[in-house]
Amino acid sequence: MRRLGKIFREDGRTVIVAMDHGMGMNVNPALDRTGEILEAIVAGGADAVLTTYGIASKYADILRHVGLILRCDGGYSAIPSAANGHPRMLFSVEDALRLGADAVACNGFPGTPTEQDCMKNVAELSAQGRAWGMPVMAEMLPGGFGNEVPKTVENVRLAARTGCEYGASIIKTTFTGTPEEFRGVIEASYQPVVVLGGEKTSQLSDLFVCIEQAISVGAAGVAIGRNVWKHPDPEAVTRALVDLVHNGKRAADIQGL
Repeated sequence: MRRLGKIFREDGRTVIVAMDHGMGMNVNPALDRTGEILEAIVAGGADAVLTTYGIASKYADILRHVGLILRCDGGYSAIPSAANGHPRMLFSVEDALRLGADAVACNGFPGTPTEQDCMKNVAELSAQGRAWGMPVMAEMLPGGFGNEVPKTVENVRLAARTGCEYGASIIKTTFTGTPEEFRGVIEASYQPVVVLGGEKTSQLSDLFVCIEQAISVGAAGVAIGRNVWKHPDPEAVTRALVDLVHNGKRAADIQGL
């Protein structure tokens, strides 16, 4: 799909910064400076931003300089509620096209009680995407965001392959195991795999090592959120990610963060 060229550089890799957390997580004070953070991410050289309908609408002038990936599912929040079940599809590919998006994203949670409903979202969004020439990124996490299903190499490999089989053109998943074990995840996925960042870490050096290892065995890049925008200098962190993914730097080469 032509739009993949707005997400991936000629080296076949990408640095995606995720800012879609406000759809289902507690409001984080770090995101009170949304426009300022977006400008820093763009200045740092990010290839794309994964974000919400609201942010994409409000900050279109800033986001015109990077690839835009629209989160299409949600319907859950940090507020205690009687509501439960899988993420619902809230926006369509047509909505994304009207915003000028270059790709869309949704969750795929194999191993959860609502797996069939959740994976139906992946299938339907992939079919829409194919009809409109819009790439789909599936966030494939065994057991979802919980810990009931372990994020073993075997489970992550199966989740990644499942996302491909359901039609996704980009797989976002967690780095797990040793680099050689994770190579099996990459080899099982016939679509590019980007590695997520997870919880904010106090040691970015550890995250950088994981990224270096993932890239070394064939990962196509990263999709990092909190470890970028919760940092005092999101531009510098973004630039470091670009160095790791695109410029051949090693984790040990990155100092001062």
